Amino acid sequence: MRPDPHLKWTVLGMVLAQLLACWLVRGLSWRWLLFWSYAFGGCINHSLTLAIHDISHNTAFGTNFASRNRWFAVFANLPIGVPYATSFKKYHVDHHRYLGGDGLDVDIPTDFEGWFFCTPARKLLWLALQPLFYSLRPLYVHPKTVTRMEMLNTLVQLAVDLTIFALWGIKSIVYLLASTFLGLGLHPISGHFVAEHYMFLKGHETYSYYGPLNWITFNVGYHMEHHDFPSIPGCYLPLVRKIAPEYYDHLPQHHSWVKVLWDFVFEDSLGPYSRIKRKCKLAERPPVSPANRQS
Repeated sequence: MRPDPHLKWTVLGMVLAQLLACWLVRGLSWRWLLFWSYAFGGCINHSLTLAIHDISHNTAFGTNFASRNRWFAVFANLPIGVPYATSFKKYHVDHHRYLGGDGLDVDIPTDFEGWFFCTPARKLLWLALQPLFYSLRPLYVHPKTVTRMEMLNTLVQLAVDLTIFALWGIKSIVYLLASTFLGLGLHPISGHFVAEHYMFLKGHETYSYYGPLNWITFNVGYHMEHHDFPSIPGCYLPLVRKIAPEYYDHLPQHHSWVKVLWDFVFEDSLGPYSRIKRKCKLAERPPVSPANRQS
């Protein structure tokens, strides 16, 4: 449970790569811009959201430097185009504390999603629109007060977006936003959204994936291990399985995120309703110290 020594440098490289891409795409046709948004930018921006996921567990600088982790997540957020990092952390804590909690875990689809997106065509549309549902669902399921850090996250993001627009024009902004929307939508990497907690086998609500896409997703596929030890950075999660194989090797696991998406769309038994939902009692929250009140 120590910081990932390479995370900050990996994130820095990805942010710089996307800024370089913004400069390169400014003269492309719209067709090629969208192609590279999906094929390259989608992979980078989706990976950055998973870096933010890791950083939300204070794995970049350690638990003794919470403020550094918060601001580094805002930096990782820059190529995503919309403010995301601070709000994600605020709700992700509840996902771990109240996994499947009705009205608390905003990872659970709403009743409308389960009722409406029930045919192959509608489930395909639901997968394509994942970025919208993930960003809007918390506002309906479990609205929370906007924090000072969220407002700062928004101001920094808007300032960077306006700077990119002033330097390189509208195509660079469209490239970043399209990379986020396409990369988090119907994309091979997005298979992890479904693979992690949808009940492919009755009685099993969390699954790991040990395939090669972990190389570009900060090992988010090691999801059972992550929920057992949220403070362990993604780079060390394979060691958890290596140290304690008797706890993980016998569990159901996914072998392909693309197959996960295929099965989700075409299997009648799978859909947004395929989640374990439970009633949870709110935990007592400790008093917030003045030093941490801004978060």
